Amino acid sequence: MPELGSLSLYGVVMLSLYAAVMCAAGAIKGRETWIRSGERAGHAVFGLLVLAFVLLEWALVTDRFDIEFVAKISAVEQPLLFKLAIWGGQEGSLLLWAFMLGAMASLVVYQNRQRNRDLMPWVTVCMMGNLLFFGGIVALTSNPFQALPAAHVLSNGQGMNPLLQHPVMLIHPIVLYLGFVGFSVPFSFALAALITGRLGTGWFTPTRRWTLVAWFFLGCGIMLGGRWAYEVLGWGGYWAWDPVENASLMPWLVGTAYLHSVIIQEKRGMLKVWNLALIGMTYSLCIFGTFLTRSGVVQSVHSFANAGWFGTLFLVYVVVVAAVFAGFLIHRLPELKSRSKLESVVSREGSFLLNNYAFMGLTAIVLWGTMAPVWVAYFSKGEQIMRGPTWFQTYAGPLAIGLLILTGIGPLIAWRRATWVNLRKSFRLPILAAAIAAPSAWLLGYQSFYAVVFMALCAFVTGTIALEYWRGMRVRMRRGESALRSFLELLSRNQRRYGGYVVHLSVVLMFIGFAGSVFDLEQTKRMKPGERWSLAGYTIENRGALPVVHPHYAGAQVRLALYKGEDPVGILTPEKRIYFQQEQPATFPAVSSTFGEDFYVILNGLEADQTAALKVYVNPLVNWIWLGGLVFVIGNTLLLWRIPPAGVSSAND
Repeated sequence: MPELGSLSLYGVVMLSLYAAVMCAAGAIKGRETWIRSGERAGHAVFGLLVLAFVLLEWALVTDRFDIEFVAKISAVEQPLLFKLAIWGGQEGSLLLWAFMLGAMASLVVYQNRQRNRDLMPWVTVCMMGNLLFFGGIVALTSNPFQALPAAHVLSNGQGMNPLLQHPVMLIHPIVLYLGFVGFSVPFSFALAALITGRLGTGWFTPTRRWTLVAWFFLGCGIMLGGRWAYEVLGWGGYWAWDPVENASLMPWLVGTAYLHSVIIQEKRGMLKVWNLALIGMTYSLCIFGTFLTRSGVVQSVHSFANAGWFGTLFLVYVVVVAAVFAGFLIHRLPELKSRSKLESVVSREGSFLLNNYAFMGLTAIVLWGTMAPVWVAYFSKGEQIMRGPTWFQTYAGPLAIGLLILTGIGPLIAWRRATWVNLRKSFRLPILAAAIAAPSAWLLGYQSFYAVVFMALCAFVTGTIALEYWRGMRVRMRRGESALRSFLELLSRNQRRYGGYVVHLSVVLMFIGFAGSVFDLEQTKRMKPGERWSLAGYTIENRGALPVVHPHYAGAQVRLALYKGEDPVGILTPEKRIYFQQEQPATFPAVSSTFGEDFYVILNGLEADQTAALKVYVNPLVNWIWLGGLVFVIGNTLLLWRIPPAGVSSAND
């Protein structure tokens, strides 16, 4: 099995090179048969990646501990679902990336077998070039089929990191990778357009759905990562501006800017350079994020420790990809002049341009805050600086407020040039909603500048969304349609616009949750059995501790009776474990959730007399963030799932 797996990976490298060379030569020489041969080789590459993927999964399921990768991330007693999680280690995660890239390349070639033939040779070259790198990395430096010397083979493996053995981690890496790898498709079409000079809408129209899907999955991956951190890491939070968290946030921010900006090119033929630059930066940041995760350059609980020349090679690849794209973009600048000009900043085009500036500014802040400690340590010969959550919030907060304002302004402002009469009519009700929300938030106890501003702006944006829906529905209702039918017709006739408003609503809900974090409460206490502790309107009583016995780990849990005022809520059981094989401790918090707040308890330690050292967080409005994530999924479903006009099915019957 190891030999066959390795041979399949070597075949991926050779066939990727063949496919890229044949498609490039066919495009230059005008030989369609060469191009078709290269495309068929691309399908064969995917077939070999399927073989390698299946072989590695089989090795994990059958406990082939003679394979080094299996011995590192699996164990006999490990649950089957976590044995299948090949992304639990460096080598398997890179194979997963290559597998997804091969699947997408094969699907793109199949979809475009009769269309976009002027672009497809160079699209295939780009995707096969990416596969050549990732396939080469997997085959030559991070081979998951590497056999262990006979003297080092044991009857059991080390097992996966206990922190990764959580249900969210069964899907989080897959979802995140679908986002990262998915952006390779619009990137490849954009590069093909720059190479061929086909610079109209032909390069982004075929990839609109690909871009939305990649952006959707990347956003969901970020949300799932936050949920995992909240439930597993035991520090009471969901986002710490960790370098690897930031690595996924940066391409999502730039991708969001692109999705907004490309609308202007469709409507007015403007921002052509912006759109090409944004999609180039998005994929470059995707592979830069992968570099951060795997190079060991930054320290993170999420990252794989693998520094040295491997990281250097990955960094060189990131630089080459970005430089090649930038070179072609600069070469085509004279041909990318817009047919229209910005007539007024107070217009929808102007709001989208400001939107681009805000997203790029926010990305620059995140990039600087993430990499500054690395750069300072390198140039100052070891001197360390820290960029913690306070730094990021201080500099990113104002831009986040600006983006929230633009989210509300953009849909209501007119194209080309807005008039004062139009502005006053459009924003009267949203401003009224904000004016009501601000003092209401203050009276409800959210007495902080950022909290009040966020609440007011969330009401403002919600007002603009409601107004847009009402305007569209009112026109149809005047024609005699019911409210429900007019709503469904509105969605079916313009899903991109009205589905996008639902995504905007998800952002509003998340910002409400972010506003609540200003009032997070954190306290610690040592509690003896029978002792009570009152805080923030809650009371907890230590009901004693119980041992936790398991073949794979041991530990203890403390039983805490929780009361809200005088009313019993339930029993919370925070737990602390030590895993035998990994010799690694793990803390499992207990959480009591309501729509308004979470009561979150961590067991820091337990003494012989059952005195428990506890840390408690009270997190107001945190569940609005998860609600926002659900609405984000609904909004993107509306964008991607075609809704037929009301009455179509009955007419066909």
